[in-house]
Amino acid sequence: MAIPVIRSYPMPLAADLPATRVSWKPEPGRSALLIHDMQNYFLRTFEKDTSPLSDLLVNIRVLKERCRELGIPVIYSAQPGGQSLEQRGLLQDFWGSGIPEGEEPERIVDELAPSADDILLTKWRYSAFQKTELYELLQEQGRDQLLICGVYAHIGCMLTASEAFMKDIQPFLIADSVADFSQEHHEMAITYAADRCAVVMSTADLLETLGFKAASKADTELPLTEESIRMQIAELLQIAPSEISNEDNLLDLGLDSIRIMSLVESWRRAGIEITFVELAENPTIAYWCSLVCQARETVPPNADYLS
Repeated sequence: MAIPVIRSYPMPLAADLPATRVSWKPEPGRSALLIHDMQNYFLRTFEKDTSPLSDLLVNIRVLKERCRELGIPVIYSAQPGGQSLEQRGLLQDFWGSGIPEGEEPERIVDELAPSADDILLTKWRYSAFQKTELYELLQEQGRDQLLICGVYAHIGCMLTASEAFMKDIQPFLIADSVADFSQEHHEMAITYAADRCAVVMSTADLLETLGFKAASKADTELPLTEESIRMQIAELLQIAPSEISNEDNLLDLGLDSIRIMSLVESWRRAGIEITFVELAENPTIAYWCSLVCQARETVPPNADYLS
């Protein structure tokens, strides 16, 4: 069976996630981040530049940046190409010969290329614990929590979470930082994990739990206005709102991926469905205000967004 062509589907929102059965909270001193199988071979069947792939790449990149800031180990799993029948084992019967030999299909996607001090594990089975040193690495570093992201949610990600649980390692499956064959497979994976073995949470909630908080003054203010957007950005950058013009490139002012992600989540809580990719495409207040208006299905005749 070949990996199917994966059609676009929306990532789950925080409000749609299944309830958790346990009170575990991720802690920087206990956690490790697992970026699971984000190889060109596994991502090539997704539709480009659309959800879930576009969101997946952004969310994992933001998670990695925050984990590096906090000293949380970042671990990659990657399957080797050109495996023999003996190495493939029963995977051969279900999926055929797997990744062909060659640098391109085996390589981690460029957007998430491992850094020099990241850990790369060669992975042989669904679970990242099987035939690898993952468990020993976690023990050596005193880590008993595993933050799981990558592909595919209902195969390797879910079964890695299940095996972590059986090894008394608290797994956290990051619902919008995994992707799958379809929305149905994705929902099945996060539902199973929440019911049986893991905490399921959103990228934004994980970032907040790890100590990153979105701007507070205008998070839930309705309607979102030009000035409330300016206040949020100013608070995130710790500068005066008057220092930001409508046409300033906000990335040049220091607004990074993590802070943009926090804005996306706070606006979604206010009912404004805007993606990270849309904001990053043109990072100015003027453009973002137009996106807010479009999301509300109102197009004002001029640049006044205060109504």
